[in-house]
Amino acid sequence: MTTNPPNLRPDLAQMTLPETQARRGQPTIGMVSLGCPKALVDSERILTRLRAEGYGISPDYAGADAVIVNTCGFLDSAKAESLEAIGEALQENGKVIVTGCLGAEPEYITGVHPKVLAVTGPHQYEQVLDAVHGAVPPDPDPFVDLLPASGVSLTPRHYSYLKISEGCNHKCKFCIIPDMRGRLQSRPARAVLREAEKLVESGVKELLVISQDTSAYGTDWKDRDHKAPILPLARDLGSLGAWVRLHYVYPYPHVRELIPLMADPSNGVLPYLDIPFQHGHPEVLKRMARPAASARTLDEIAAWRSACSEITLRSTFIVGYPGETEAEFAYLLDWLDEAQLDRVGCFQYENVAGARSNDLPDQVPSEVKQARWDRFMEKAQEISEAKLAAKVGQRLPAIVDDVDADGIATCRTMADAPEIDGNLFIDEGAGTLSPGDIVTVEVDEAGEYDLWGRLTA
Repeated sequence: MTTNPPNLRPDLAQMTLPETQARRGQPTIGMVSLGCPKALVDSERILTRLRAEGYGISPDYAGADAVIVNTCGFLDSAKAESLEAIGEALQENGKVIVTGCLGAEPEYITGVHPKVLAVTGPHQYEQVLDAVHGAVPPDPDPFVDLLPASGVSLTPRHYSYLKISEGCNHKCKFCIIPDMRGRLQSRPARAVLREAEKLVESGVKELLVISQDTSAYGTDWKDRDHKAPILPLARDLGSLGAWVRLHYVYPYPHVRELIPLMADPSNGVLPYLDIPFQHGHPEVLKRMARPAASARTLDEIAAWRSACSEITLRSTFIVGYPGETEAEFAYLLDWLDEAQLDRVGCFQYENVAGARSNDLPDQVPSEVKQARWDRFMEKAQEISEAKLAAKVGQRLPAIVDDVDADGIATCRTMADAPEIDGNLFIDEGAGTLSPGDIVTVEVDEAGEYDLWGRLTA
């Protein structure tokens, strides 16, 4: 099976299919999951439903009776990758069901791959199950096919993504996600908390909260008890005893009220915000139709750091947006210098079929986009290297992700989300550690994106 390469999407999650022992005659399904963590959660839900119906999960094409490809349609390059994955699955297996964001354009898929069995859109779980039933009828054995209480997870056992809502109410000109996934639909808080409790009970040590717009959670409810329901939800999640990491947070004013939770380690909400700023120049943000202003954002960043000096800020940006001038790009570099963000990713702008930004004048040549991307990442690297160097000598809590055969542990600090940020490596005395352990490490070396350290008592 294939996964999305790290150089394509800075917010993707790596998929690892769980190992299962198929019984004789058990129907089996394979899964290729592309794109962001929100799509990964959809894949987990589909596989959990299939396991509950008696299907086995195959980690390869040869062992699967059919394959589901959960696609990404955010960028044209991601669409091309999805089509390539569908083609590979057809060649290797023959029975392919397509779902996910690109599934919102069924004619686009069937025009290239007419032999797919079915195409469904994002979070259309019932339609996916119907397609699987048609291709591979279920044959459950109630005495053998037992489903773990936590469901099927495609991430390591010690952390899990927790999706709290679907859709988005913003109308950013470069984005077609609202067209594919619809308007904001928040999950009931009791359902989110119940899922989180089950995950923690099953051994999950870190909950990664995701959505299209996490800080807008619950604002689609007409009769809500709280003006900003993300605040009580974060507080309740933090009480469960696991690390809670917030992703895709827009810098609304009420985000300031989250920061005191992060400043107190006993609350469980990590001092970490993943905020998609996208640019720093106000005119570029205006052309993007982004719900933010760069000057006010710098004020917010200062306020957050004043309330929580340990906070880690990560973001993604777009360079080469239509009409971006050299002066606007230089402003972005200066903005980044002032913002001093800890973790930064960057896209080169791409036209995406259906996006309003395609029609904007003054499209930026590809060689200019590449040059600006190089300059942006060089600046971001300088900031990252300096910030990490300042951590040498500090003692930091870290969660263990992996211990290899040589006893070298790959860990993450509170400042590092899995797959998208850096790592902390322990190369001595880590042989007895296990994934999910939370340890204290004294940092003795720093690089551009990673740290090295040793265990402390």
